[in-house]
Amino acid sequence: MKHGVNLISKDAVVKKCDDVIQSGKYLKLVKRDGWEYIERVNCTGVVIVVAKTDDDKVILVEQFRRPVQKNTIGFPAGLVGDERGKRGESCASAAKRELLEETGYQARKVTQFFEGPVSAGMCRDMVRIFHATGLKKIAKGGGVDDLEKIKVHEVPLRGIDQWLLRQQKKGLLVGPNVFAGLYFLEHWAK
Repeated sequence: MKHGVNLISKDAVVKKCDDVIQSGKYLKLVKRDGWEYIERVNCTGVVIVVAKTDDDKVILVEQFRRPVQKNTIGFPAGLVGDERGKRGESCASAAKRELLEETGYQARKVTQFFEGPVSAGMCRDMVRIFHATGLKKIAKGGGVDDLEKIKVHEVPLRGIDQWLLRQQKKGLLVGPNVFAGLYFLEHWAK
């Protein structure tokens, strides 16, 4: 300490303030300055892929999600660097990989158009949203294991609002990122 100022680095002080409440295989519950939140321990980021075919079909996925106990509709998405041999994976590579695994579509190009917090009050995750172009169907999709059970929907952009409303009436949940991605396709991706 010099002149009453603590010379410990800011990061050291932050780490000292963290209190791990519970840690699991994929997540840990942390408390900092009285605030509890979640951190992932098995990846370096989160990606969402907004993909549209050359004939104006939006690629969406349907998947049962245990936390909400319902099927959900969303864009293909996943974790960066979450698999063995994928440590150091770039976000763009993860976006291409997740698109192919979940939908069977290969993208010629992915371009990041947004980065922001998933849920700033609950977790540290930052999501990067990519626009996938030059799509070519080369596989079935559906995910990499039996746990995912992903159903692929190719929905014409014209009429997608009505399609989403029908899915909600069936009891499916539509992720808010779907509306953000559709806004992007309508206003920025032209």
